[in-house]
Amino acid sequence: MTTEMARARRLVAEADRIVVLTGAGISAESGVPTFRGAGGLWKSHRPEELATPEAFARDPQTVWEWYAWRRGLIADCDPNHGHLALARLALGGTPTTIVTQNVDGLHVMAGTDPALVVEVHGTTRRAMCLSCDWRDDIEVVLARVRAGDEDPHCVDCGGLLKSATVSFGQNLFPGDMERIEQAAIACDLVLAVGSSLQVYPVAAMVPLAARHGARVVIVNGEPTAMDDLADVLVMGSISEVLGTVVGWSAGRNVRGDASVD
Repeated sequence: MTTEMARARRLVAEADRIVVLTGAGISAESGVPTFRGAGGLWKSHRPEELATPEAFARDPQTVWEWYAWRRGLIADCDPNHGHLALARLALGGTPTTIVTQNVDGLHVMAGTDPALVVEVHGTTRRAMCLSCDWRDDIEVVLARVRAGDEDPHCVDCGGLLKSATVSFGQNLFPGDMERIEQAAIACDLVLAVGSSLQVYPVAAMVPLAARHGARVVIVNGEPTAMDDLADVLVMGSISEVLGTVVGWSAGRNVRGDASVD
């Protein structure tokens, strides 16, 4: 164990309330493609053509085909040891909130209580109506698209359906930023994992927590925009080092039973 990993592990163990921020880096190790990195989704598609409300209104069939393609990319992706380590942390005795910028649902799949996860950009595993509260598994809508419905609308109110993700130009889901800000102010440790810390307003939770006295631990495979705020910076493969940082052995699952790996 390196000195930095040992220091990070001590801060996690001593914390009374933890907020975790995860970005694309943690899911990339599960095979989930990033948006902006090498081979990212925006290398072959322009955001304004697909990931905006206007794109849905202009060409819904193309957008739904794109979402079906994206859904296929993550269908076989499983949580990695980084996700499992954070699930174990959230199941422990220290109050923990996980704020994720990812839309793949892997934190919940890893065993984290959904009530402890803020999917601030939504999830590609669900569909929603823009006019009412209807939500369901996205496969319900994709089945309609595959059956020939080029522009599926809500069966309850007739409103426009879309993936339950936050598109460009769309507001974050009500209450999420308030919850994030409250958690950042109340925590005494913020753990930033796999995020470049360049996407706002979510990234602002790190300096906000630091201003209110929280220690900052950053775990990432490359430098971030907020490395200067870190009390401890751990560089390396997230799936390999995060378990050590949070005190979880990759040889055991989140419930403490023998691993089936």
